[in-house]
Amino acid sequence: MQHVTGLVRERTTTQILLTAAEAYPAFERAVLEARTEIWGSFRIFDLRTRLHSPEACTVGETWFDLIVHTLRRGVTIDLTITDFDPVARPSLHRGTWAALRRLLAAGEAAGAGERLRVRAALHPAVTGVLPRLVLWPQVALSLSRTARWLNARDPAQRRAALRDMPGLADLLFLDGRGRVQARPWRLPRLHPATHHQKLAVFDRRRLYIGGLDLDERRWDTPRHDRPGEETWQDLQLMVEGPVVAEAQAHLESFRSFTAGLMPPHPQRRLLRTLSRARTASWGGFWPESVRHEILDAHEMLAGRAQRLIYLETQFFRDTGLARSLARAAREKPGLSLILILPAAPEEVAFGRVWGLDTRYGEYLQARCLRILKEAFGPRLFVGAPAQPRIDPAPSRAGPEAAGPEGKDGPEVYSGEDEPVAPELALCRDRLRGAPLVYIHAKVSIFDDAAIVSSANLNGRSLRWDTEAGFLLTEVDQVARLRERVMSHWLPVEPDPRLLDPGQAVAMWRSLALHNARLPPERRDGFLLPYDRAAAERFGRPLPGVPEAMV
Repeated sequence: MQHVTGLVRERTTTQILLTAAEAYPAFERAVLEARTEIWGSFRIFDLRTRLHSPEACTVGETWFDLIVHTLRRGVTIDLTITDFDPVARPSLHRGTWAALRRLLAAGEAAGAGERLRVRAALHPAVTGVLPRLVLWPQVALSLSRTARWLNARDPAQRRAALRDMPGLADLLFLDGRGRVQARPWRLPRLHPATHHQKLAVFDRRRLYIGGLDLDERRWDTPRHDRPGEETWQDLQLMVEGPVVAEAQAHLESFRSFTAGLMPPHPQRRLLRTLSRARTASWGGFWPESVRHEILDAHEMLAGRAQRLIYLETQFFRDTGLARSLARAAREKPGLSLILILPAAPEEVAFGRVWGLDTRYGEYLQARCLRILKEAFGPRLFVGAPAQPRIDPAPSRAGPEAAGPEGKDGPEVYSGEDEPVAPELALCRDRLRGAPLVYIHAKVSIFDDAAIVSSANLNGRSLRWDTEAGFLLTEVDQVARLRERVMSHWLPVEPDPRLLDPGQAVAMWRSLALHNARLPPERRDGFLLPYDRAAAERFGRPLPGVPEAMV
């Protein structure tokens, strides 16, 4: 493309991948086509995940087979998998180390040697001594629950689980009877932030980026015709262009930066959230936020938008961003907003793994929605998708494809530590009588610009965790993204006014209210009004707790 300066500007090409049904085959093909190297960073990367593309299925059945095949071809793989605080998230910690073990086994099977570089990475920021003392009762309770869960396994299962929980080695021990006991007098280091990004670069020329990790739980299709606990709406992009070099530089440096060893590289199209460990902070609870480019881009683009903002996100909990959007609404009477959310958090809808943090998140989200409603008035529509059916088809995917993280681990509540008000979570797996569609996508569209990233619109993603996203500014690509993402929720042949920025809010509200008056099987598309009252009933303020915790 010829730039106005007369120089040739490299054009960016973008492939939109809606749900894992489109993203996983594209990811597999990119791995197969790589010739020299693959770099990646994911929160979850499970080699037991089945292969789906015809090309990948010729080399095996699962990602284990694909990785072995790729390493045997001589391709170098550098992969970072997120590790988690072993006290607060023992199931995720165990899953990380099991995934690392499988990757190392794949490398051994391929004879890869140094061509496989893989690591489990904890965010290096830790809480200070004072907050750890304040949180000691909760830490002791968490360790007790983990010990109780381990002791409910048979000895072989117990040993296998402990093998994949190295972060608890100094906090748990086996007594003379072979049972696990906690060392509650230990004061463990607590890690408040994580690496939450999901991206890969192939041969330094192609970028795979968005909100989708790799496992069976995240598999879904745009039809969402599965049991509600198996639905998973997500979005990835496959990109070629100048942003790929920025992503490569980020993958090579983010661990050094979060450890405080170097400054971050300047970027233009790759948007990041980066924080690092505080130095000599005995009283600090959270990391030092240094780059919040995803938040900055949202606020900048909201200030520029004139017609329609479309947000689709797992969480909308950042009151600062809500106020920025509200300010834009007051300044521009022609600006409208569509916000699409899941009807309930996954751990509330599909499992007994929620606690005060989840209730605090629901409180913040309801508060953010009130801020938006006061500013936008009728120019705001907040929707939640549900399946246009009462009972989806029976699943054959297996138990690993359903439910929230930790559903089979120590995080599940037992009778002696049941939440105070479990009845508030009842029936939130359905909306207006239909199974909900769980949203995990992170896409924001502001007129002729868009952001696709790994970041939710909550304080944690916008300030603490390591996140990565792509800023789209090519008008034709943004228009294609807007049409694809919005049409996905609409009737098969939507009224053109549903996609008209000037009429979309009123039309989406009308469609959602019409659907709400009908039985599920007679509804047109997935749209229903979001039930803010349910979030308000479930939510609970936690004075003194930073918003970015959730």
